[in-house]
Amino acid sequence: MASNTNVNLRDAVLYSVFVRDHTPEGTFRALEGDLDRLRSLGVDILWLMPIHPIGEVNRKGSVGSPYAIRDYRAVNPDMGTVEDLQHLVGECHKRGMRLIIDVVYNHTSPDSVLAHDHPEFFLRDENGNPTRRVADWSDIVDLNYRNAPLWDYQIETLVQWAKIVDGFRCDVASSVPVEFWCRAREAVAQVRPDAIWLAESVHGIHNRYMRAQGAVAVSDGDLYRAFDMTYDYDIWPHIEEMFEDRRNFKTYLHMLNMQEAAYTDNYVKLRCFENHDQPRLASRVTSEEALHNYLAMLYFLRGTTLLYSGMEFAPRHQVSLFEKEDSFAEKNEDLQDYLCTLRKMKAALPLSASGFWAEEGAEGIAVMYYDCPTQHVRGVFSPYGCRGNVKVDLPDGEYENLLGGMVAVKNGTVAFEGMPLVFGN
Repeated sequence: MASNTNVNLRDAVLYSVFVRDHTPEGTFRALEGDLDRLRSLGVDILWLMPIHPIGEVNRKGSVGSPYAIRDYRAVNPDMGTVEDLQHLVGECHKRGMRLIIDVVYNHTSPDSVLAHDHPEFFLRDENGNPTRRVADWSDIVDLNYRNAPLWDYQIETLVQWAKIVDGFRCDVASSVPVEFWCRAREAVAQVRPDAIWLAESVHGIHNRYMRAQGAVAVSDGDLYRAFDMTYDYDIWPHIEEMFEDRRNFKTYLHMLNMQEAAYTDNYVKLRCFENHDQPRLASRVTSEEALHNYLAMLYFLRGTTLLYSGMEFAPRHQVSLFEKEDSFAEKNEDLQDYLCTLRKMKAALPLSASGFWAEEGAEGIAVMYYDCPTQHVRGVFSPYGCRGNVKVDLPDGEYENLLGGMVAVKNGTVAFEGMPLVFGN
């Protein structure tokens, strides 16, 4: 684990902003107008999806993917200027928020500055042409980290941005050597000692595919040498199965326990049930009750909570990475007040000082535990509409439900009636 990881990151709520879709203008300055609302939701960290110019060669869609970057050291002029970005960061800081940007170091657009100035930095096919390892990513070409000067260029770039922003979310971090990330962290620490480092660690099947090609494929455990946080993709297949059938719920809970056992005590996971690469959570559920249970679980889990742009209004449509859309065009339910309640609940959990455990208390009903010498908290959830009496290991009595109302423990059980319960002593 990165030796200076702040485990208080587990207490944070991170909000992912797709800048061009967040406002009609799609600019940094326009985003400032939404900062007060985001802060009122309890957001601690803003993550801006890539802010750099987008390549034109092999562009997908009419405006292209922000992950096909043309110039790492410039700002997309459609969003504004570097000065506008600096102003946005300052406005975040005034409100007690931090801001991180997306770093896409596995690949660039085919017409990138690096492709023009340093063609030797790129992976080549048998004919000597720039290529990529993932065929579907047709708008990019892969970088080759066997080139030592590439390391210097990329680290210099990170230091440049670290003088402005508070950290980085690193795209496909598993496909870049962990030794590079360790060296980059050391360099960035010279100008931003408390920088936040979030790795998009990948699905196990992607790592297996990369390793079969003889390519870099770094596991979550190794990424923690350089990063503060990794994605939940190590257990994502079980999250998908949980959405599909309640008979898979028990396995998902077991995988949460596996993470507790497998990683060092100060590990931090980014907890999410949707992001820009995944379907909207609201598109996977069949009822408001189910949605409320999933969201309560999301905030209760030990780790940093991710809200993806517009999630607070329960949209079902997944906005395109390749077209200009409106992240807030679809508002099926206003969840803002509920998310504020969940944020207060999260703040009351002993996330940094205790152990965590999860089990199925009854079919389709999870019981999750936090225990430390001074606090014992229980969460009971069911995304499947299940109801019933569930055993809990707390003394009989009345407890405050941190989500509203009271909870009665009688004969070591609580009556679960469909809506989530969080209580303890």
